[in-house]
Amino acid sequence: MRIALRIAVLAAVASCAAYLLLMRQDGPAALAAPAQRASPDYFPFVRSMAGTLPDGAARVNADGQLVVNAELAYLFDYYLAGLGERPLEAIRTEIIRELERRLQPGPAAQARRLLDAWLAYKRALVDVERGLPAQADPVLCARQRLTAMQQLRGAYFSQPEIAGLFGDSDAYDLDAISRLEISSDASLTDAQRKQKLAALDARLPQQAREEKEAPTRVLRLEESVTAARARGADDNEVYRLRSAAISPAAAARLADVDREEADWQRRISSYQSQRRQLQQTAANEAAFQQLRDSTFSAEEQKRLPAYE
Repeated sequence: MRIALRIAVLAAVASCAAYLLLMRQDGPAALAAPAQRASPDYFPFVRSMAGTLPDGAARVNADGQLVVNAELAYLFDYYLAGLGERPLEAIRTEIIRELERRLQPGPAAQARRLLDAWLAYKRALVDVERGLPAQADPVLCARQRLTAMQQLRGAYFSQPEIAGLFGDSDAYDLDAISRLEISSDASLTDAQRKQKLAALDARLPQQAREEKEAPTRVLRLEESVTAARARGADDNEVYRLRSAAISPAAAARLADVDREEADWQRRISSYQSQRRQLQQTAANEAAFQQLRDSTFSAEEQKRLPAYE
């Protein structure tokens, strides 16, 4: 019954709007990708980062040279997400401290130079975006923005650095723009549109295809689970079915979702029955609230109107 939650356990659903996809990395206030859970003794840089660890990575290759890739940009943007809570200079100092903690002096110096280039690029991007002409066509708007970003990068980064920092995101964004263009082309028949989208799917890297197909796979899996339960399958059989289709860890997490849902439905059923009894005795509101408090937390009670 909670398919959306099951999908969220396994895969993020991509946005259909290309201009939102383009904001993922290059936006002037771009946020980092979801951060890892922190150890209990981690002291957050800003209050909003409580419970997280710095995202991204700063690594060197076999020759001891800094690896310039999107992970480095994610590390920068993790801290830049704290703008508004801390001044920019304090954020820059904290990023440098993190780079020096992770890297030897040589690669750390290179990373510091890239950090300053990254900050300058972000500042310049704000002015570039302000100067873009207004476009009613979202496809044209997205293409103009991507082109402007690509042209701007050459003033701050070398070609190898551009390829490392932006190569994956550019491929992702171009694919998203192409899909939006196909979807909005009124001259195409449904069959032609499906054919063009399938051609884009075929050009995607294997990992990207798997990520794109993940939500659909989960829906199909849960349909199979529902059918299996209708045939009398128990929790162990459902676990084996899911484990074979996805992974034992994901199957265990989905089993937790099932248990939470079953517990919720049990408590709701009991609550509705007791509530009907109170209604028959013309109980006052205090009695209804006492019933709610005995069964549900304050947060859970926000969901109760849908069941009353």
